[in-house]
Amino acid sequence: MQRENEMKKTITIPKAPKPLGPYSQAVVKNDTLYVSGQIPLDPFTSEKRFDDISTATEQVMRNIEALVQHAGFEMTDIVKCSIFLKSLDDFTAVNRIYETYFQEDPPARETIEVKKLPLDAPLEISCIAQR
Repeated sequence: MQRENEMKKTITIPKAPKPLGPYSQAVVKNDTLYVSGQIPLDPFTSEKRFDDISTATEQVMRNIEALVQHAGFEMTDIVKCSIFLKSLDDFTAVNRIYETYFQEDPPARETIEVKKLPLDAPLEISCIAQR
């Protein structure tokens, strides 16, 4: 479902987890897509996919990809990602999964270790895409 507000479109889809608070899954404005931070939740069951960092990262990236594609963008349109990790010890494992989604010309990015994330998730990733 999309709700239009002037040139702003709110993106809400069943293939990404429902927001845990008062925010949108994603917003498009002026040919730019802002994807809210995604944690490793199965979008259909809301089950946590925290088994290991690779499984968690794969779920997050699938959620992001579903939002990006539904909004009419491609993963290659992503210009910026922010990764929040509970442990920078997971940096290499996250990169192994992440790089499969950005094989050429990866987006700009920062990776930050944080104390805690929603639902005690091991990681959260947000992104910005532009046409």
